[in-house]
Amino acid sequence: RMELDLRIGAAFTRFQTMRLQKMFPNNLSDKLISYGSCQFPTMGFVVERYKAIENFTSEPFWKLKVTHEVDGCKVDFTWKRVRLFHQMAVEVYKDICMENTMARVEECKSKPKNKWRPLPLDTVELEKLASRKLRLSAKTTMTIAEKLYTQGLISYPRTETNIFPKEMNLTSLVEAQTGDNQWGAFAGRILGEWNGPHPRAGKKSDQAHPPIHPIKHTSGLQGDEAKVYEFIVRHFLACVSQDAVGKETTVNIDIAGEKFVGHGLTVLQRNYLEVYVYDRWSDKEIIDYEQIREFEPTSIDIVDGSTEAPKLLTEADLIALMDKHGIGTDATHAEHIETVKSREYVFIEDRDK
Repeated sequence: RMELDLRIGAAFTRFQTMRLQKMFPNNLSDKLISYGSCQFPTMGFVVERYKAIENFTSEPFWKLKVTHEVDGCKVDFTWKRVRLFHQMAVEVYKDICMENTMARVEECKSKPKNKWRPLPLDTVELEKLASRKLRLSAKTTMTIAEKLYTQGLISYPRTETNIFPKEMNLTSLVEAQTGDNQWGAFAGRILGEWNGPHPRAGKKSDQAHPPIHPIKHTSGLQGDEAKVYEFIVRHFLACVSQDAVGKETTVNIDIAGEKFVGHGLTVLQRNYLEVYVYDRWSDKEIIDYEQIREFEPTSIDIVDGSTEAPKLLTEADLIALMDKHGIGTDATHAEHIETVKSREYVFIEDRDK
């Protein structure tokens, strides 16, 4: 496979470079037009998304929205038909609702809802999350991670494993972080209140290296190195703690035969969210509809909009596609992306697209 990649890559690179330099001497006379079995599909994902955006035709749509407000608590109900592409039809449905505006509560149910703590960190997830949360390229992230590894601060950063071995001593790793001013108290809760670390388990193991985790504590880093180290520590502490716990309420109503649904959320225990500042989960207040059988809506409105084209791929999206389709390995994703960027086959917009 290595020899085949080398021979094909060398032959096509030479052919493309010589051919295209003759065709476009003003633009490409000093450019290398390379070909690689991983470069090509990597660029293909970007081109495919770009063409989808170019060929997209936006369509207008209309939908109904019901609002109910009591004592400053406002609840929005969405239409179960979601949206229609014919304005007149939506206006007819609104007229039907306006003839008999009384809303009848068909069902109000509450159920526990958890927001899961993150899985242990493998290389692909580190690259994706650093791109989304820290706005760092995969190449920059891996360069920093390798430096932190050589300094003895984190474990080996190139791994496909997202499950900690049962025999691994995670307690000592958590204890090493208890003295930190930012997350030390949370590490103490893991050891005390929650009776030690209980990692969430993934399903992947390369049988060679454990998930990425901090080895020892430090507070002497600066800039992007500090950001990457902090992310790895917070991710590790989050994955060995407890899921966030909440209560979700769903209310189904009927207005003149049209169905609408409203949702509310109460966060009861933030747990891992206290240390994992990269996730958001907040209360969405809702009226107690268990005691209400009928009510008069505050408003019934038509909301218009239009379908939107897919967005340009972010580097995190591109890494996910490469991983899904088996392009490269966790150790080479960043290099392939950096290659197509440095050769100016693709360009970055808005820092990450």
